Amino acid sequence: MACGDLSLARHLFDQIPAPGIHDYNALIRAYSLRGPALALRLYRSLRRRRLPQPNNYTFPFVLKACSALLDLRSARAVHCHAARAGLHADLFVSTALVDVYAKCASFRHAATVFRRMPARDVVAWNAMLAGYALHGKYSDTIACLLLMQDDHAPNASTLVALLPLLAQHGALSQGRAVHAYSVRACSLHDHKDGVLVGTALLDMYAKCGHLVYASRVFEAMAVRNEVTWSALVGGFVLCGRMLEAFSLFKDMLAQGLCFLSPTSVASALRACANLSDLCLGKQLHALLAKSGLHTDLTAGNSLLSMYAKAGLIDQATTLFDQMVVKDTVSYSALVSGYVQNGKADEAFRVFRKMQACNVQPDVATMVSLIPACSHLAALQHGKCGHGSVIVRGIASETSICNALIDMYAKCGRIDLSRQIFDVMPARDIVSWNTMIAGYGIHGLGKEATALFLDMKHQACEPDDVTFICLISACSHSGLVTEGKRWFHMMAHKYGITPRMEHYIGMVDLLARGGFLDEAYQFIQGMPLKADVRVWGALLGACRVHKNIDLGKQVSSMIQQLGPEGTGNFVLLSNIFSAAGRFDEAAEVRIIQKEQGFKKSPGCSWIEINGSLHAFIGGDRSHAQSSEIYQELDNILVDINKLGYRADTSFVLQDVEEEEKEKALLYHSEKLAIAFGVLTLSEDKTIFVTKNLRVCGDCHTVIKYMTLVRKRAIIVRDANRFHHFKNGQCSCGDFW
Repeated sequence: MACGDLSLARHLFDQIPAPGIHDYNALIRAYSLRGPALALRLYRSLRRRRLPQPNNYTFPFVLKACSALLDLRSARAVHCHAARAGLHADLFVSTALVDVYAKCASFRHAATVFRRMPARDVVAWNAMLAGYALHGKYSDTIACLLLMQDDHAPNASTLVALLPLLAQHGALSQGRAVHAYSVRACSLHDHKDGVLVGTALLDMYAKCGHLVYASRVFEAMAVRNEVTWSALVGGFVLCGRMLEAFSLFKDMLAQGLCFLSPTSVASALRACANLSDLCLGKQLHALLAKSGLHTDLTAGNSLLSMYAKAGLIDQATTLFDQMVVKDTVSYSALVSGYVQNGKADEAFRVFRKMQACNVQPDVATMVSLIPACSHLAALQHGKCGHGSVIVRGIASETSICNALIDMYAKCGRIDLSRQIFDVMPARDIVSWNTMIAGYGIHGLGKEATALFLDMKHQACEPDDVTFICLISACSHSGLVTEGKRWFHMMAHKYGITPRMEHYIGMVDLLARGGFLDEAYQFIQGMPLKADVRVWGALLGACRVHKNIDLGKQVSSMIQQLGPEGTGNFVLLSNIFSAAGRFDEAAEVRIIQKEQGFKKSPGCSWIEINGSLHAFIGGDRSHAQSSEIYQELDNILVDINKLGYRADTSFVLQDVEEEEKEKALLYHSEKLAIAFGVLTLSEDKTIFVTKNLRVCGDCHTVIKYMTLVRKRAIIVRDANRFHHFKNGQCSCGDFW
């Protein structure tokens, strides 16, 4: 057993004709450390034999195994056995009972046992205090610590249990007091205890954001181990100091590979992911393989997360498939990677595989998965996800509620978003910002403003993101004066310095409202150098308001800065085409092609009974294409009777007028809506999502569709939501 070969120890144990209690105790003790389930099995075997009888050493070892397994039911049974044997008041047995009850969060039983102990030593006090600290019960922990000092002075184990709780609560002043006590008690100078206390102290300082103090503790430590290095590297990563974290990691390696651990590698990989330094990440992958740590679950999960965040989803998938052991974190990392890289359908596939493998999703998994429903606007999937978190008892978690608010808003059900917002037990700044943003994309600027005012009354301070959401909401609702007022109040009243995203929002607000010259002057007066996104917001408005000259001027600025994607090329080409200047439009498209940018085709999709049906313009690949096209032709006849005339300025090719009208009729959103009319009952709202901005002719046609087919229709395009009903749109033709 001393050599760690428990299988050989068990073989020899089984050869003993009548093993004594000392033999049982020795093997149970070994199992409690390295195989707690086997310790319980051996104890039950001892109970069945009736002889020898367990003694005051047996019960603490068995209870230690229960503690490791968090097996409260077995612990209660052992408690009963100890009581029958008259050993429940023994100091060692009682301490073990306090420890297991506290770790299993059964504080009532732990306190009862603790209170009835004839005598309590420092180990018993530490067991009670550590249990409270483990479960984040700050007030109970501090109260226990104060009472403890009436009988015993806290030792190193007390401090090591206490400091993580102080870090969790950001209790820096209390942490400093513990530091001072440890210096006075000489806890830092002891060879063994010094490493434990020093590591806990530097971890506390790092998690409280005081890296200078953490580094001083580290430098003062005479002895350091791999946990010490991991804590400091992790602290720098936690505080966003990625370059210094990686430098520390390299210093650690220079001290010898003996300090390398899965935890330190995980922190280094996280630094690589945040620095987008894939080369360093791959070097770490090679180091893990050489050191044999690549099979470790923690290290594997960190590698998986690093590749996923870097956009190398194929490498992440390959690594995932090669992992022998996978846990909830593994699946969550891959789900998150797929969602972040726009592969929501693959995220659902991984989640289904996770369930099939009987791996239980946690809060992190669901927070990663729910946005996949938002990307696809898959309301049915989102409702299933909502049901899943309710069943698992995590629906009240703030991060889950925030994800659900966002999902329902992006799936067209802003009313359900508000319901969740109103009933969630605790709101953070993300909750308020998400709800304000949700109102914004639905064109409910007044509701967004009212919520912002309510936020102030609830004593929740807005941050810079709040004002990005608020200005955007004003922009989508045409509330130009209100948006300008909030922008000025942000700096003057709330002391928030505008960043580029705020300026983009202001340009969009002014330009959408038709104040193109004012938007241009606003850009000229910016204290920051306007980037492509700022000019792009103005260029989009030039297209809407048909200001060709300004559009050309803005496009020239974008060309100098370097376009970030196809969007600005398409906007300028469309401006020229709408004005009939097809030669200049062709030149723009040639430049676009020469620079390697490809235009994304317009695509719309609709969810029917949990299945997504996608369409592109003129698409005839759907199984019901003939019925869809026939329905569109019928709709055209009906809306023509109401006075509809096709606006062919939205056909950006130089073709005959009749061809333009036919091209307009078969835009992807119209195909999706026609399919919805055919498949959904009349009482169901038709909800369609499009990857691009809906064109003006489609916008007009959909308003007519609500009249001739008596249907409510919601369209989510690249900019916002359009709620069509009774021939009207919620955007008021402002989008």
